[in-house]
Amino acid sequence: MLWLTILLTVIASSFAFSMRSEALSARNALSLAQARAAADGAVERMAFELQRPRNLPEVWNADGQLRAWQDGDIAIVVSAVDEAAKIDLNAGAEPLLKGLFTVVGGLDDEAGQRLVDAIVDWRDADELRRPNGAEAPEYRAANRSYRPSNSPFETVGEVQRVLGMTPALFARIGGQLTVYSRQPGVNSATASRAVLLSIPGVNAEQVDAFLALRQEALQGKQPLPLLPQAQVFRAGTVPVWAIRAEARAPDGVTFVRDAVLRASTNPMQPVVAYSWQDGVLSSPPETSAGIPAPPSNGTGNR
Repeated sequence: MLWLTILLTVIASSFAFSMRSEALSARNALSLAQARAAADGAVERMAFELQRPRNLPEVWNADGQLRAWQDGDIAIVVSAVDEAAKIDLNAGAEPLLKGLFTVVGGLDDEAGQRLVDAIVDWRDADELRRPNGAEAPEYRAANRSYRPSNSPFETVGEVQRVLGMTPALFARIGGQLTVYSRQPGVNSATASRAVLLSIPGVNAEQVDAFLALRQEALQGKQPLPLLPQAQVFRAGTVPVWAIRAEARAPDGVTFVRDAVLRASTNPMQPVVAYSWQDGVLSSPPETSAGIPAPPSNGTGNR
């Protein structure tokens, strides 16, 4: 009789634990769905605000400033920058690409130039190899099962196939690249520290001083300062925005949406989505060298 009582107790405990786990799972799934819907709505609101007439009061700009509000119990934070804040893989000036690979990526000067040449060989239409580049024979010699596309990069991730690009290097510089701006230069008014450090002739002290002045101007709604070294590689804003929205439910479940949208003149489709992806929570801060620091312990998407 004692053994039967113990068996029934174990069965009852197992059933109770199973039901509790299912309830928690269902509640977590509901919170995640609510956070996802709120983040998607925040992206759409940011796109709407960015297309409002610029002469209206309190307009939102694609300047990286955080916008926060509550949607019921869900806390929302959203920001946007134009894609000209990044270096374009197809149109970006070669000195900018080389600066990114050497200053931010950590390559030496020779390796940086080889990678620039290999990237140009990948995207140009001919089979002529640049002095330090790579065309089909070099890919065969490296035992690659593919050859250069000889066409523009369609995504940033495609650059990982180029000879000389490693996973570690891409992890350091991938976030500073784009294929959507179609500009040879960058917009210093919105560019990140890493992109600004890629500009030839600029050093970390100059970039940090400029960023401090830029932040003060943004907060005071004053004209933005100029970075003299950036004027040679200057690009204006483009109507293509990288928008990031984070939505956090009361129980801590958080969803991040990363999107790249282009403004459209079609009233039936006011924006065109180039990218719509699940994001990663809390990007690590940059170190004084402009390179992402190791991630701290924290909560990501749940």
